[in-house]
Amino acid sequence: MEHYSIAEDVFIALRKIDRAIDLQSKKLKKQFGLTGPQLMVLKAISHNLNMQISEIAKDVSLSQATVTSILDRLELQGYAKRQRSTQDKRKVNIVLTEKSKKILENDVDLLQDDFYTNFNKIEEWQQMMILTSLERLGSLLKVDNISVEHEEEK
Repeated sequence: MEHYSIAEDVFIALRKIDRAIDLQSKKLKKQFGLTGPQLMVLKAISHNLNMQISEIAKDVSLSQATVTSILDRLELQGYAKRQRSTQDKRKVNIVLTEKSKKILENDVDLLQDDFYTNFNKIEEWQQMMILTSLERLGSLLKVDNISVEHEEEK
């Protein structure tokens, strides 16, 4: 049996995680007609109804151009609409439609359903250790300038 280095084992684990996320994204697309990034944007808007596009982009770790593109698609699909602010005509607010509210009422998960259940069963210090390790791995991979968009969002 061939021996892998720890770095190669990490890469294999990352590929498995990437595959799981990809499969969940395809499930979301099939079930709701939304990609993972589109759902992330809808959830961000639902948490703060007066967010500007730049704030949404920061909240979901996507570029402002990507969020604008996602919002264009969400508008075409009837999930959101842009409205001029009544207080400041220079600002545009994003409003969720009934169609998107119905989906968000289902509390749709971006990850596999059992991830949240299992993750919440482990101690908080272990959760923080996982987060810290992933953030450190991200810095090693220089992901700070990479947005979370998928190929289907481009």
